[in-house]
Amino acid sequence: MDVIGLGGLASLGAGLATGVGALPVFFCRSASPKLLDSLLGFSAGIMLGATSFSLVLPSIQLGSLWIASLGIILGGAFLGLANRLIPHIHTFSGPEGFPSSFSRVWLFVLAITIHNFPEGLSVGVGFGRGEVGEGLGLAMGIGFQNMPEGMAVAFALLRERYSPFRAFGYATLTGLVEPIGGLLGVSIVTLAQSLLPWGLAFAGGAMLFVISNEIIPETHRGGHPLEATFGVLLGFVVMTVFDNLFS
Repeated sequence: MDVIGLGGLASLGAGLATGVGALPVFFCRSASPKLLDSLLGFSAGIMLGATSFSLVLPSIQLGSLWIASLGIILGGAFLGLANRLIPHIHTFSGPEGFPSSFSRVWLFVLAITIHNFPEGLSVGVGFGRGEVGEGLGLAMGIGFQNMPEGMAVAFALLRERYSPFRAFGYATLTGLVEPIGGLLGVSIVTLAQSLLPWGLAFAGGAMLFVISNEIIPETHRGGHPLEATFGVLLGFVVMTVFDNLFS
């Protein structure tokens, strides 16, 4: 199988891990807020490690410091613009983006979809480097960090009085944008190798925006910042191990 096919399949697998994380809704009606904050912190730590080791550093090595710096800014700006334009809603805030007649659940799904796109993009760009082992390590890390997100989304939908089946379905749906981002990323940098350093940095900037603007603030709103912080540290360590095992 060629690199584009592998990148697409790996990003699909990472996205489907969101549904795996949502499975507990079939067995219990709620989850401890402290546990969810810790797991989301873990998710943020994996994303931070993936951004550092699999995206930004390779961008500097394959390109230059200024390419990496500008690419990070462009990636963050792109996600910031999407965040301002696309209608969505978070569990901890009111509607954002352009006014819309979408139902609350679809606005919530759109919010998660916005920040899942760069995760798929990062997996695709990672495979675009031509290093299958490192690409698999990145995909596994993103898959692991998708599981807490799937759990958080599913339990949030249960609180909105959705059935376990619908909560599971919507949570799984939010991860299916990742193969789209993955195929886009791997196709662009495979067909135009000169864009690879830019693509790595762009994906890294988009991931950093999600970490800082979405995940970490959400983990601190429930009054469990210490647990969330230790989750970040553990997630960063796990991604460090993955990066070294698959390099």
